[in-house]
Amino acid sequence: MTRLIVAAGGGGDAVAAAMLDAALYGDEDDHAVILTYAWDRLLIDPIPGPRGPDSFTGLEPVTPAVWSVPPDARPILPAGSTLPRLAAELPHTFALIDPRHGAEGITRQLEELVGHFDPTSIDLLDVGGDILARGNEPTLKSPLADALTLAACCQVNAPVRLLVAGPGLDGELPLDEVRGLLGSLVHRFTAENTEPVSSVLEWHPSEATGMLAATARGVRGICEVRDAGLPIPLTDDGPTVHEVDLDDALSRNELARAILSTATLDEVEALSREVCGYSEIDYERNKAAWLKDQPAVKLDPDTVLSQLHELEDEARSRGVSHTTFRHLAEVLHLSGSQRDDLRRLLISDRPEQYTAPLWRIV
Repeated sequence: MTRLIVAAGGGGDAVAAAMLDAALYGDEDDHAVILTYAWDRLLIDPIPGPRGPDSFTGLEPVTPAVWSVPPDARPILPAGSTLPRLAAELPHTFALIDPRHGAEGITRQLEELVGHFDPTSIDLLDVGGDILARGNEPTLKSPLADALTLAACCQVNAPVRLLVAGPGLDGELPLDEVRGLLGSLVHRFTAENTEPVSSVLEWHPSEATGMLAATARGVRGICEVRDAGLPIPLTDDGPTVHEVDLDDALSRNELARAILSTATLDEVEALSREVCGYSEIDYERNKAAWLKDQPAVKLDPDTVLSQLHELEDEARSRGVSHTTFRHLAEVLHLSGSQRDDLRRLLISDRPEQYTAPLWRIV
């Protein structure tokens, strides 16, 4: 009685997949297999792009093309990954998407999983809705992973349900645009639904899934995210999960259609540059090179709290009510390894402003 959930963009989508599985099937003894990328942003993994099986030790074979990430797996340094810790804290099996062989390779992985598990359901889950982008939207920043999983799911010989959770929360497409593309309501997350992943939300860097959980807990307002301080509305749409027709999504997504027959990640990148005008892995390469040349900044509590006061004053003037610790670490020029130290410092100094997993501007 296995269920299969494909985390469309990896990262926080895998956490949202675990939350959805618990919300819909919490009374059942079994848990979904979650197929996800090992693609963490540079805060966690200093190497640009997604990791393949050769970037880990301790993986376990599931099928000839699919490996699972158990709790004792480890990324090979200098690579980093949140997946082993997810596997340690959640009861699900996390299987690794290997994008090195393009859409054809991911399709093969899916077909092997379907043959191995004979799942009762297959869901493709995207937090935010950028999987519905055409490819030319000016706000679109990271279409590649979603387009790859969409292209693969459309070719597997099994029914796949496309779900969008937290419409607009990833900041890739405006909420009003995403809202108009959604189908029927599948679920509305509640505060209770976030409990199975509450420990993960304390440390996982995903901003979109963090805001998804926050809206499920009743948080409303404007949240600033990323290094650029993108404002994201936290609305009643935030905790919803909607179904979208898979073929309609493919018809909209020009990049997904272009990469249907790709056999390498290099091909996918080249077509992303052609269709979208860029590859997000190029962005990561450029940012990684820039970060390498930046001097280390010491986390001095007095300095940080003084800078935070100024940042909050500026954010308040823009109508911002919340922010993420990832955003704060970025604007304070702290490294990814200092994010948790920053979070502990702020929560211990001003616990009343911690609206888990966000920081409230007062």
